[in-house]
Amino acid sequence: MEMDILYTIFTCVAILLFICVAPILVLIVRIYIGKSIRNPKYAPVVGTVFHQLFYFKTLYDYQTEVAKKTPTSRLLSLEQSEIYTTDSRNIEHILKTNFGKYSKGKQNQEVIDDLFGKGIFAVDGEKWKQQRKLASFEFSARVLRDFSCTVFRKGAAKLVGKVFELSVANHVFDMQELLMGCSLDSIFKVGFGVDLNCLDGSSGDDNEFIKAFDDSNALTYWRYVDPFWKLKRYFNIGSEFLLKKNIKFIGEFVDELIRTRRKHLEMKQDSMDKEDILSRFLVESKKDPEKMTDQYLRDIILNFMLAGKDSTANTLSWFFYVLCKNPLIQVKIVQEIREVIGNNMKDNGSVDDFVTSITEEVLEKMHYLHATLTETLRLYPAVPLDGRCADTDDVLPDGFHIRKGDGVSYMAYAMGRMTYIWGNDAEDFRPDRWLKDGIFQPESPFKFIAFHAGPRICLGKDFAYRQMKILSMALLYFFRFKLSDDTREVTYRTMFTLQIKEGLQVHAVPRRGLVEA
Repeated sequence: MEMDILYTIFTCVAILLFICVAPILVLIVRIYIGKSIRNPKYAPVVGTVFHQLFYFKTLYDYQTEVAKKTPTSRLLSLEQSEIYTTDSRNIEHILKTNFGKYSKGKQNQEVIDDLFGKGIFAVDGEKWKQQRKLASFEFSARVLRDFSCTVFRKGAAKLVGKVFELSVANHVFDMQELLMGCSLDSIFKVGFGVDLNCLDGSSGDDNEFIKAFDDSNALTYWRYVDPFWKLKRYFNIGSEFLLKKNIKFIGEFVDELIRTRRKHLEMKQDSMDKEDILSRFLVESKKDPEKMTDQYLRDIILNFMLAGKDSTANTLSWFFYVLCKNPLIQVKIVQEIREVIGNNMKDNGSVDDFVTSITEEVLEKMHYLHATLTETLRLYPAVPLDGRCADTDDVLPDGFHIRKGDGVSYMAYAMGRMTYIWGNDAEDFRPDRWLKDGIFQPESPFKFIAFHAGPRICLGKDFAYRQMKILSMALLYFFRFKLSDDTREVTYRTMFTLQIKEGLQVHAVPRRGLVEA
């Protein structure tokens, strides 16, 4: 009798173990089978995509350490290999030379579809060409450039006023949060013709929108390392429950924005009301309402938001972080501002007077500031990791073979730290590496990949530099910044964009008296 009971228990345990172990074994077999692991024609295998789970909080530093050992490597996934490279020849190959053989890929599009839908960063083919063509035309229009500069200057003046309030109260404040609010105000005004007034702190919905968008960014990125995300989405649990909730809020917010803007345009048809990008897309949508639906416009808006808010605010946050760590560089930028602005500004000049003096001519002369912003992007790129998917078998310039369906990602964050790209001082923050006789000298976009490259190079590059220069000049002219805690380790939040985790806590010390406008 006892033997029968023991046998039954043993059998039950064995069945349970089999049920638990069998799926894992199947998973392992699917990952490793048919991947030519030891074939030297293919990039060396350094693990599986699930290894990234262990390093997720410091993912880009993990990728950097791997890249120091081998510029091109492979991670194995269920269906294909994921190739990661820091070789600029490979990057030029996939982004330009063989552009037509690489796409965003179905797997990527499936991961990001809920958040970015059919926006410019998520699509290929005709939809990409249509959005690219229209956006390119708008970004090259002088009216949009002039309108954006006016918005950026007003935003800078408002930001200086906010920092001044915090400074005289001797408050420690989150610089990243202020920059996020300022950038969002600007992108909504330039992009969608709407005044959010995030810096005024007057709208709880607007602040909730920022949090929902940032959390959705992070939760969507988590899908790349979460093997159960589709199951969780089906049952609407865990991270997928939170993502769905946030996306619903974002969608309702943006839909209301589209409805409001459309009604406004119907009431007022003068050209000034079409300075913002959304208004121009709304006008275009009348030509083809079946394709350019409200859902399509929502996707376009969210893609522009990712580019406009995150790239500028995140880069400036890291910029002020490195300036706090390198006070002499902060001093050199202030000296350049004073030299370029000249004697036009009095010590008691108003903030509005100063931002008005930041003309296109002035911005073009700010070579050291431009170099410092570029050096920030080299080490802290707005998009730390990006890539494409092979639509056909191919061979990379470094000799490694690619199979149809393989992903090929370039590691912008890691590239900035490679000595074989930037020299032995690659990990040092040194703006002078971009200057020759005091004049800024650009590098190949396939070496400095912060703004992408090839046919899909960032359309808003000049806009981003213009906004960053105006904001940083205004802030540094009136304030000296220092970290509230020099001992705190500042790191990033792993998501599509490189955001400082838990913000950047700083003090601001006025350099001169401020006169209200």
